[in-house]
Amino acid sequence: MKDIISFFAGVGGIDLGFEDAGDYRTVFANEFDKNAQHTFETNFKKRGTFLDRRDIKDVEASEVKKIAPNANVLLAGFPCQPFSVAGYRKGFEDERGDLFFETLRIIRYIQPKVVFLENVKNLVTHDHGNTFKVIREYLVHAGYSIKWKVLNAKDYGNIPQNRERIYVVGFKDKVAFNSFEFPDKIDLTTKLSDIIDFDATFEETTKFNEQLDERFFYREGKQTFYPDLVENINSSETIYQWRRQYVRENKSGVVPTLTANMGTGGHNVPLIVTHNQDIRKLTPREVFNAQGYPTDYELPKDSSMSALYKQAGNSVVVPVIKRIAKNINVALDIGDSDYKLPDTKDKTAVVYTKMEGRMAGESYTVDWYGENKTAKNEIKKISNMNSIPIFKNDDFYHAINRGGKHEFYTLVG
Repeated sequence: MKDIISFFAGVGGIDLGFEDAGDYRTVFANEFDKNAQHTFETNFKKRGTFLDRRDIKDVEASEVKKIAPNANVLLAGFPCQPFSVAGYRKGFEDERGDLFFETLRIIRYIQPKVVFLENVKNLVTHDHGNTFKVIREYLVHAGYSIKWKVLNAKDYGNIPQNRERIYVVGFKDKVAFNSFEFPDKIDLTTKLSDIIDFDATFEETTKFNEQLDERFFYREGKQTFYPDLVENINSSETIYQWRRQYVRENKSGVVPTLTANMGTGGHNVPLIVTHNQDIRKLTPREVFNAQGYPTDYELPKDSSMSALYKQAGNSVVVPVIKRIAKNINVALDIGDSDYKLPDTKDKTAVVYTKMEGRMAGESYTVDWYGENKTAKNEIKKISNMNSIPIFKNDDFYHAINRGGKHEFYTLVG
């Protein structure tokens, strides 16, 4: 059994994905949001998971080690707002951006065999690629070999939601790293009707055991924009959104990317028209269904709808996580060494990076050197020997801008 420590755990979607993959259990979880804490504890207390409710900045790595002495997997879905189109676009200038470095502080102390990070797709290209470049270089300089890829839930999780996220997997063991591959695409067979009840109407109970009351419905005279909804929402085969000024139909036939503000008056409210021609928003259970949560996952009855919507919007697609975790298991079965990370303080690393377009790649340290002059000489030798170019910052930014495949060495440290 592989013990997990989980940071920015939210309501436990990443943890569920790993536990569903088998051979994993979350021993320690940290989550600061009170509403998310309540939902997490409702579902994970019975599993024996210790929930730390403090700000990660107040968590000492040594304390985590005492609670989870055998932890060999670290999960972190650190807040995505600083790197999202929907957020402030400030990256590390935003005070939330430094939460990655708090995670790194604990990684360096615990030294798990596997590091798993999840974030929004735009992390890759934010600030011309510099934000993700910093994250990648810090992880690799610390001694982890990493692979990353942007996956869409509808293509990789058999869940009808258009949700692209970047997943980063880091290994201490180079054999495990070489053996790991992200999962392949699979067919989307789950239908909207499998996760949304289009038949239940006002004051009826959905097939997911939720009572439909007036809070979910849009009515004439209740919303000033109701006539626009009636005119444009006419098919029970798709999902719509009210976008402040107009109705948007998701023509791909899946749920649009769920957001934390859905159902609370925000402009991304997912709407349907039932078979009875009622227009309503999705219920909390239905949005959790659209994230692939199992039917036995409990939504606390004393939580507000707005809190549950926010939690679902901030969460992950569980089946995608499960498929990645299974592949991590395969890699660890091949390479499972647990040596200490190298002492890299005041050292310069020669780092190899391969980019398969903007949204996928791998990176690892070739070696570390105590003197920068030595590192500069060595990277020239390695570059010439392998006929792979040396990239400076501007070269990397141009590569991000152009897209395409790139293979290069860089000096880090």
